[in-house]
Amino acid sequence: MKGVILRMVAAFLASCTCLFAQATVSASLDRTHIAQGETVRLLLQNDGRSDEQPDLAPLQKNFNILSTRRGSSTQIVNGQISSQTQIILFLSPRQEGTIHIPPLRWGTEESAALELIVGGNGDKQEADQSTDTPPVSMTATIDQKHPYVQSAVVLTLRLFVGTQLSQASLDLPGSSDVLVKQLGEDTQTSESRNGRNYQVIERKYVLVPQRSGQISLKGPTLEAQVPDTDTMDPSDIHSLFGRVFGQSPLGRMMGSTRPLRLSASAIEMNVLPRPAAAAGAHWLPAQEVTLEESWRPDNGILRVGEPLTRHLRLTASGVTAAQLPDLGQLMTVPDGIKLYPDQSKMEDKLRTGTMLGSRDQDIALMASKPGRYELPALRLIWWDTTSNTQREARLPARTLDILPGDPVVDTSSTVGTRPASVAAENLQFDKPLHSTTFASVSIWQWTSAAFALLWFGTLLAWWRSSRSASRVTPLATLSSRPVKLSSGKALSAFQRACQGNDPQAARRHLLAWAVEFWPESPPRGLHAVALRLDDVKLTKLLQQLDRACYTDINWRGESLAQAFATMPKNKYSKKTKSVIPDLYGSS
Repeated sequence: MKGVILRMVAAFLASCTCLFAQATVSASLDRTHIAQGETVRLLLQNDGRSDEQPDLAPLQKNFNILSTRRGSSTQIVNGQISSQTQIILFLSPRQEGTIHIPPLRWGTEESAALELIVGGNGDKQEADQSTDTPPVSMTATIDQKHPYVQSAVVLTLRLFVGTQLSQASLDLPGSSDVLVKQLGEDTQTSESRNGRNYQVIERKYVLVPQRSGQISLKGPTLEAQVPDTDTMDPSDIHSLFGRVFGQSPLGRMMGSTRPLRLSASAIEMNVLPRPAAAAGAHWLPAQEVTLEESWRPDNGILRVGEPLTRHLRLTASGVTAAQLPDLGQLMTVPDGIKLYPDQSKMEDKLRTGTMLGSRDQDIALMASKPGRYELPALRLIWWDTTSNTQREARLPARTLDILPGDPVVDTSSTVGTRPASVAAENLQFDKPLHSTTFASVSIWQWTSAAFALLWFGTLLAWWRSSRSASRVTPLATLSSRPVKLSSGKALSAFQRACQGNDPQAARRHLLAWAVEFWPESPPRGLHAVALRLDDVKLTKLLQQLDRACYTDINWRGESLAQAFATMPKNKYSKKTKSVIPDLYGSS
């Protein structure tokens, strides 16, 4: 009996071995004709159990493999064992035309060769009826194909979506040759094409070429999941999942979406170098440049120590705001006048499809002595990309008449003459000449001396107080040597000064705190402190404090005190990197 059982087991194993040895490999596509940007599903099936992996290297020449799914099953029917291993590959073609899929090796077997048509007008019998109008398409256009180096090129991307997208991402990476920045938010509209309704998503980018010559930038790429409405043979991998999970929610979820990868055409630009005729210190290729100014106060009497604010606004079409020069560095002043530039406000926006960069800056001027001063004209050389000529934006020269500071009333003559007249009257009318005259003169001398001492003391006290609490004190002359306090004590003193709305004391204690916070390289002013802290809210509040130190405004320090309630983190780094490199000429 035992021998019979052994012979049955041996026969069973031999039959299994025979079945597994008869494994075959097959390959099939869900569609043989697809539109550009669509994906195709390749099913590899091994009619046997195999732990090996198929060789997919031949696919990578013409396709991007977006995702892979694997499943297997084993069945015993009437003593017969059957196994299947299936792999589904979602492929994104790299180019249009007829693509040949070579035989794929899986173990010792190979699949048959296949053929796929991408785009064009082929036989549509097996193609989706929507091939002419794919469910998702994308276009990318630029406003100029021959820009100058360092000019701004606007790229408009339009995405047409006629189906549901999930897990979507849209990417346009830059390179060492081109800087890329998204402009604003996406806009959405709707459009109908060949009977299909599309949601149109429009996005703007600004491209700044960093060298001259021919430049090719890879187009934007969309990656997403779309509903999978195509049906497959009942023997495909979904049938395997269906047999395992039946009508459960998990079974219905398997294969409900398929990946989508869509790329726009490469962006080609022939970038022109900086012309030899462009002689300006700053290379500014633009279509139009406007330089404007305003003054505060715009009229009236100016005295020594009173600030005069010059507001400058520079706008240029065809470049970004970061490419506009610092207006404070362009401005020159004669001896006797000092400049105190405020932080610039920069903005990028589109105007009729063209990049428009603007830069606003306040510059305070203060004279140290009276006189007539001639401010030179402000000149900016730029290159007109429309007419290919050099042009100049110019603000005229201006004459400033600075009067002395507020005059001090001199009362010394009044103090000296009044007692003398009283003494003269006594000399005329008092009969006891000798004694009365001596007494009157002595009393007058002591009284005059006392009044003179009191007046001199009052004048000295007023002079010292006016120097320590001057109403108009420029930023650069305020307490150049901060009070030496510990970091905690300086910050506490700064908080008290803010609560008392004292801008001078607040600045002094804040710089003292900064010396302790950055002992190796302490900042020299409030602007430097703002750069170290790198916080938008603190920067705005410190600008208000800065302005209050040398202008007559009603400063309130509660907001600044609250902002410093929590000790700021040290974000300062000696290594800084500009978003857009310094402007330069041809490569």
